[in-house]
Amino acid sequence: MAGSGALVVTEADRRRYARRHRAARAGLYVLAVLSALAAAGPFVWAAITAFKQDSDLYRRRNNPFVYNEAPTLDHVELLFRRTAFATFAWNTLWVGVLVVLITLVLALPAAYALARLDRPWGGRLGIAIFFVYLVPPTLLFLSLSRLVVALGLQDSTWSLVVIYPTITVPVSVWLLIGFLKTIPKDIEEQAMVDGYSRVGAMVRVVAPLLLPGLVAVVVFAFTLTASEFIYALAFISPSAEKVISTGVPTELVRGDVFFWQSLQASAVLVAVPIAVVFTLFLDRFVAGFTQGAVKG
Repeated sequence: MAGSGALVVTEADRRRYARRHRAARAGLYVLAVLSALAAAGPFVWAAITAFKQDSDLYRRRNNPFVYNEAPTLDHVELLFRRTAFATFAWNTLWVGVLVVLITLVLALPAAYALARLDRPWGGRLGIAIFFVYLVPPTLLFLSLSRLVVALGLQDSTWSLVVIYPTITVPVSVWLLIGFLKTIPKDIEEQAMVDGYSRVGAMVRVVAPLLLPGLVAVVVFAFTLTASEFIYALAFISPSAEKVISTGVPTELVRGDVFFWQSLQASAVLVAVPIAVVFTLFLDRFVAGFTQGAVKG
């Protein structure tokens, strides 16, 4: 017989707890599924809309998530045949790759110096660099446009290669500082004891451990470059030099005529490769950001 202060758990209590546990897990799964559907809803709508006929799209009583009429490839063909979409995609790719390389070359040494070299002004300088990222592009437009003209890069995608690092480098430095602080200094100090220089220790020891942070910075810098609109619109006019962020809307929005299906097709074609790459590096991407957030 249990004592007066003992807690007696009956079989009915266990069954009741098990039911509540299953109900809670089921509710969590339902919430996760609903959240996923809500997040994927715009992409699903865009993918369906890309193949809809005009009469199906513009008829208000039709369900936007199903094909009320037979789907068509006409609007995808319009995207490739009546616009320079392939050229826009190529320009976006090579500009993004060059900007990412420039960002890493400039941001990694700066972040390493601020995170590892003990200087009293290091913290304040890191904050100041991050504040540069917060300056609205419209305030820098005139000075940067004069720089582009002085270099003779107007109406050229090379102007974006020069300008975009002013956006990506400050925030990448800030992010890399947080990632570097997660790596103990003892590791590179031991490498220097073994005969490596500081640069050698950074390249051979720190860089491999910093890989999740580097992946996060690469993905962030590339997506930021690919989605930028103001500078790309202001500095480039010829269609052959445009990137996707400006080429697609300027070619597919003509006055008050919107080629909605072709616009959605371009969005899907751009989003799918980025989503695939993002998924492949998802673990490293999340690890980099969570480590930087915890120790930054």
